[in-house]
Formats: sequence, C-alpha cells, structure tokens
Amino acid sequence: METAEIRRRFIAHFERNGHAVVPSASLLLDDPNLLFVNAGMVPFKPYFLGQETPQWSTATSVQKCVRTLDIEEVGKTTRHGTFFQMCGNFSFGDYFKEGAIRFAWELVTGSVEDGGYGFDPEKIWVTVLPSDTEAKELWHTVAGLPYERIQERGLKDNYWNMGVPGPGGPCSEIYIDRGPQYGPDGGPNADEDRFLEIWNLVFMQEELSAVRAKDDFDVAGPLPAKNIDTGMGLERVAYLLQGKENMYEIDEVFPVIERASELTGKRYGADEGDDVRFRVVADHIRSALMLINDGVTPGNEARGYVLRRLLRRAIRSMRLLGYDGKALPELLPVSKERMKASYPELEANFERITRVAYAEEDAFRKTLAAGTQIFDQAATETKDAGQTRLSGAKAFALHDTYGFPIDLTLEMASEAGLSVDEEGFRALMAEQRERAKADAKSKKGQHADTGVYRGILDEHGPTTWLAYETLETESKALALLSGGAPAASLGAGEIGELVLDRTPFYAESGGQAADAGIIEFDGGRLEVLDVQRPVRGLVVHQVRVVDGEFAPGSALHARVDPEWRIGARQAHSGTHVVHAALREVLGPTALQAGSYNRPGYLRLDFGWTTGLSEAQVRDIEQVSNQALRADLPVSWQYMTLPEARDWGAIALFGETYDESKVRVVEIGGPWSRELCGGTHVDHSSQIGTVVVTGESSVGSGNRRIEALTGVEGFAYLARERDVVGQLTGLLKTQPDELVGRIGDLLDRLKAAEKEIEKVRLAQLLAAGGELAAGAQQVGPVKVVAHRVDGAGGGDVRTLALDVRGRLPQGEPGVVVILGVEDGKVAVVAATNDEARARGVSANDLVRVVGGLLGGKGGGKDDVAQGGGTEVAKVDEALALVVAEVGRVAAG
Repeated sequence: METAEIRRRFIAHFERNGHAVVPSASLLLDDPNLLFVNAGMVPFKPYFLGQETPQWSTATSVQKCVRTLDIEEVGKTTRHGTFFQMCGNFSFGDYFKEGAIRFAWELVTGSVEDGGYGFDPEKIWVTVLPSDTEAKELWHTVAGLPYERIQERGLKDNYWNMGVPGPGGPCSEIYIDRGPQYGPDGGPNADEDRFLEIWNLVFMQEELSAVRAKDDFDVAGPLPAKNIDTGMGLERVAYLLQGKENMYEIDEVFPVIERASELTGKRYGADEGDDVRFRVVADHIRSALMLINDGVTPGNEARGYVLRRLLRRAIRSMRLLGYDGKALPELLPVSKERMKASYPELEANFERITRVAYAEEDAFRKTLAAGTQIFDQAATETKDAGQTRLSGAKAFALHDTYGFPIDLTLEMASEAGLSVDEEGFRALMAEQRERAKADAKSKKGQHADTGVYRGILDEHGPTTWLAYETLETESKALALLSGGAPAASLGAGEIGELVLDRTPFYAESGGQAADAGIIEFDGGRLEVLDVQRPVRGLVVHQVRVVDGEFAPGSALHARVDPEWRIGARQAHSGTHVVHAALREVLGPTALQAGSYNRPGYLRLDFGWTTGLSEAQVRDIEQVSNQALRADLPVSWQYMTLPEARDWGAIALFGETYDESKVRVVEIGGPWSRELCGGTHVDHSSQIGTVVVTGESSVGSGNRRIEALTGVEGFAYLARERDVVGQLTGLLKTQPDELVGRIGDLLDRLKAAEKEIEKVRLAQLLAAGGELAAGAQQVGPVKVVAHRVDGAGGGDVRTLALDVRGRLPQGEPGVVVILGVEDGKVAVVAATNDEARARGVSANDLVRVVGGLLGGKGGGKDDVAQGGGTEVAKVDEALALVVAEVGRVAAG
C-alpha cells in the first residue's frame, strides 16, 4: 500500500466518522518557540491552551513535520528522520477515551477492502499509564485485547504535556509486533525494535499548574472539557504495510536511494557505512524539498541554517559515495515525483525550489573544493603528531578562510577518528567578532587601537587628499610608523605606515580597492601596498622600501600607477553600469547590497531570492554594453543627503553618509544616479567592455554578479575565442555548430559506454556455466567459491545468482563469489533450497567470510552480501567457505 494511499485512508476514515478535514499547516507556522512544526498537534495548540475557540468539535489532519535535534542519527536507525508526516485526529470536548480507542482500532485492524490497514489484531500491543485503569479496561472491552498485551509504563512514557503549564493527560501507545526476527518476545517493555510504536493517543484531562520535567509536574485540577490529540506516524505505518525494513525504504523515499545508487555505482545493502550515507541523502533531499516549498532559503541562522545543513550533508554524502557531479538536479526531481501525489503544490513551485537548491549546491561545491583538501592536511598533521583532537585554531581557519561550517568540520573529524577543540574554536570566533568591531574604523590597519592615528591628526591636521584632481603630488612625510609605533627610519625590504601632508592616492572605500604606485625620495623608492583611512580625515599609506633607506625629512614625490587608476576607474564605473542594468532587467527591487572593484574586475552583491537564469544574465550584460556603446556622460556633484534622496540617488546598504555633503555620481543622467566617493571614467565608453563571468549565491536572499572590464574583459573574450577556435579545428566544424557537434559526441560516448557495459556484463556471465560445471563436491553439497578481480558488489551479485541458477537442480548448491576492486573485497553468497534444507545459510557464510576480511555483511538465508578490506586474505576466505559448508552439511 503506497504512502499516499495510507494517508488517504486515514483522512477518509475520520471524515466518515464526522471529523472536519484540516489541511496541513506550513512547516513555518508562526510559533516563537519552534523553528518548524515538529508535531501534528502544533497547529491546534491555541485550541488546547484555550487561547482560541475551534470552529469544529472534531478534526483530522496529516501534518508536515520537521525535527532536527537528532540529525546525526539519521540513517543509523530505523526511526530517525528529519521530515515526517503525522496523521492525527482531534476532539475538542466531544468524544474521549472510548471514541479515540474505537476509531484507532477500527482503522488499524479494519480490512483493506473496507478501507482499513488490515493489521493482524493478534500482533497488536498497547501501553497505558499504570493509574489509567479506564483506558486499560477500554482496550480490553472495546478492542478485545487480552490484558497480557496491555502493558503499563510510567509518566516518562505514558503521560503527555507541553512542557509548560497547560493541558496534560495520560496517553496510550499502539505497537505492532514485527516478529521474532527483530528481537525477543515480551511486548514493548521487552524490545522496541520488534514492537514498533505507530500511534499515540493522548487523553487531555488535567490542567497543569507547573511543569518541571516530563514526569515532574503539579496538577491544578481537571480540564473544563476533555480533549483528544492523537498522532500516527505515517512513515512507520508505511514501512510496516510495505514490508520494508525501515522508513528509508518506503515508496516516498527509496526511489531517491535507487537514483543515488545509479549515480554512484554502489549498491544499497552492500556496505553499512554506505547505506547510512544513502539514507542520509534520501531523508535530507525530501526534507529540503519540503522546506524550500514552504519558503525557507539557505542561510547562516535559524531555519536557513537548518536547510543549508541538510542540503550540504546530502551533497557531501553523495561525494563520499563516490559521486562528484551535481547531485541535487539528479535527486530533487525524483523526490518531487514521489511526494507530489500528497502535495501537488510541489509541481507548481518546483522551478523556484530548484533555483534555491541548485544555487546552494554550486556555492557548497566551491567550498568543498577548497576546504576538503585543507581539512585532510590538518587531519593528517594532527594524527602524525600523535594527537586525536583537531585544534580550535585549525577548525577556525577552515571556517574563516574556506567557509567550512563548524558542524561539517565536526562530522569530517569524527569520520577521521578525531575530535575537535570546540571551546577553542568558539573562543577564536568571539575574538574575531571583537576584532571586527575594533577594526571598523581602521580596516587593514596594523593596529586596532586608533589612538596613534588620532595623535597624528591632532598634531598635523587632516591629509590634503587630491585623488580626484591628480595622479602625482610633491609631498612631505608627517609621520612614519612601524609595528604601530613611531619609527625613525625603514631599511630595504621593511614595511611600515607613512602619513603624508598631501596625497594623490585613493584610500580604499566604497568597494573600490586602494591605488597602487610609488613614492620616490632622495636615494630610493617606496612601493605603496595599501592606502586606508583609519580615522576620519587621515590617509595612511602602507609602504615597503624598494630601494635605499627611508627616513622622514627629504622631499617626496608620490605617484599613482596610471594604468592601475585607469583600470580602477573602469571597474568602478562598470559597477554602476551593471547595477543600473540589473535594475532594468530585474526591476527596481534589485538593489546593490555591497560591492568590490579593482582594476579590471568587479563584483556586485544584490538582494534577490532566486538565482538568475542564463537569459537574465545575458540581458544584464547586453544592457551594460549598450550603455557603453551609447557613450553616456559620467558626472558628479555635491549636495546634501536629503537633496540627493529627493533627486532619486541610490544610497547603498550599510553605508553611513554625511547629511550636509554627499557626492552623487551620474551615468546617463537618471539612468544611474548613486551616492559614491569612488573614481570614475568621463564617459561610459571608456569602460571598454563588461563581461559577466559569474552569478552565484552569497547567502540567504543575496546574489552576486562578477564581471571583467577594460583590457581584462577583452583578454577574457580572446581566451574564449581561442578555445572556440581550437575546438572548431579539432572537430572540423563551424562555431555556430559547435554545441550541437559536442552534444552529438557526448551522446555517442554515452551509447558506447552502455555497449561496453553490456559486453563486459556478458563476458562476466559467460563464465557462469564454466564455474557451475566446475563446482566442488563438499559432502552432499556442490560448492562454487571463486574470486573475480575488477568486479564490484553489483557484478558479484549478478554472477553469484547466475551461477546458482546453473547448478544441478535437486542437489544442494552454494555459491560464494568474492570480487576484488580498488583495494576492497565484495562478498555475495547464494544458496538453493536444498542447501538451506541442510542448514547452510548465505547470511551465516557472509558473516563468517566478512569477519575474516575485516568487514561485515548480512542478508537472508538465500542471498546475502557484504565486504571487507583484507584483500590478502581472499584465498583464505575461499578456503574458509569450503570448510564452513563442510562443517554445517556434516552436522
């Protein structure tokens, strides 16, 4: 029975019994105590708390839920999943215990033909609170359960409350006996793997005045009206009715695992470590799908951080399974197809969902590419030093430099057998936050303490700043600093900070990088490395002595590199042009949220919730270059901030401005009108060109466009032209036919790979007859124990089953194939009916052989699969197979 049908039957059952059908609330229900809806009753809390009056006396729903407290357990157990669906029925002062028990019993045990689930009544157990004799008797009289299958449990298990003063009451849980293969007999009190809880019936009958713990609270008295709140786990019922081992194998989840298996080439069920990763992928893909559908976007806080973590865990799990391609475009559509029967809105919203998800994967792939290599190096260094703990400094470097979130570092460290100094990491994060505050006014300064700069300003007054007027000035030194303190001189190669009375150098601000250039003095030169304004009015140059020994006093000639300034002006004006083009293409809400430009390069961040299409990016580039072709005039003027706002000038987010005087830069009049203190070209054509090279996500609700201008832009286009020329020469085709030709070649390559795979498989199976004919007689059993080099788990399984089918019928037969590939051994054992009748189990053989090979495995008595890493022991393992079969058959 498919999950959607189980869901439909639940709703139909209670609708037939007079319940109002309430659609699932959004996962983002407005509740200050919750990130997400985490239980089926959450949307009904205002009614149970008496804050609102329900419009119905009875209701039913199937509520979407997300829980992430146990995210690390996902895939390791049968019951931990982040997204799940809770089926519930609710009574607000209408029916009570008898009705709740009767409705549940009728649905659970009702025949499939009559709309029920068809569970065997003899397999059902329930638990009740010891003091709730009423519920115990009702289970006996209404459902006919014998008392021995009604077990008692204490307050921690069978009393429900919200954790705060309000309604509470005993509850009763329904369990299904899965059979002796899952654990010992004795009901839920004996084993909760064998006896699986599927439904919890809560009988709200008391008002609690204080709640100190789940089993420690004060009861103020009875509720004015008794209520019912139940929750049936849809996924749990699904895997029971579908005969699956866990929730990851049901029809709404397992197709993602199947697709992941196809992409990675690894078989689900062959290796427990890989199986956990497969289950993480399937669970997290579905959860991300549902979260994005309800409006969550990846980010660094709260809901956005949870979504980002789910997506990145899924992507990384695919990489650990051996798939390096883009995973989400392959997996999200599969999940959508399975979930849309219950949630048809997924189809309508899927374009938006994929824009959000795919952009996050692109960003994370860049992070992984840089950070994984650094992590591996750090882990190796830690182990080589005989330590088991990754330092907080290394974890911080991964976060600060490569964008690795700490939870990813923790996971990777755990997989590498290491712990992480989290306290040290947190301390460094706190220090960074403090530094960021202190450096706000002295960005890139050698010292956060601005006192030394204020002293210079007080003594000499503000720097005469001439960056708009000239590229060269005759200047004199007012102060020289080294290590944050006054210095008498700097020797060759030394770096210090120099304050001039007048300067032509542009100090970094407004997203524009500082000028580069030279300061000449009698007998030597200084290279200008950086220029900053640590305090208002003072320009400080970071310099390195190229020639001679520098000491203040001699006349100085400061000269900006003219090529640098030309490139900087092109890039900064290009940023304004791209911003205007962006708003023309996307609309006026696409506003710049930050920028950076240096000669030949610009990047522009803007608020936008979805990734841009290729067509939109092309349009932005085209509009930009049309503005360059139009040779628009570039001008600037000063005015008050209110005047600038009235004039329609755009002020950038996060910037502070002087109310009395701001500089407004225009390109083409009102087409581009922004507050800006940067350097610019005189006409837009002087930008040369704008070549958009990238568009990506830089956090929740923010995008980034990167582009090249001037000579750098033309050089980029020339390189692309050269690549196209080489490809057209190699393929002997025209440029406009290149894409189609490459597509044809890729299709032919894929077809050839499929044919090669068919031939390879045929060759593998061709050996089946020979292996069967050469079976070794071990007592009454024919045994094939064989090694195949270059074969993985899937091939080994195929061959083992083929050989088993070729063994003589009516005779006991056992086949064990060991495939050796990439330093790993895959083991598959297969037995026929006659061999199993003599006690030979494929599961037992795999466990024995897997243990010898340094691995493990398992399965059923007819077919089992496992593996190991001890390749040198393969021959010993084959001999062990023969000995083990002989021992069992003889017994």
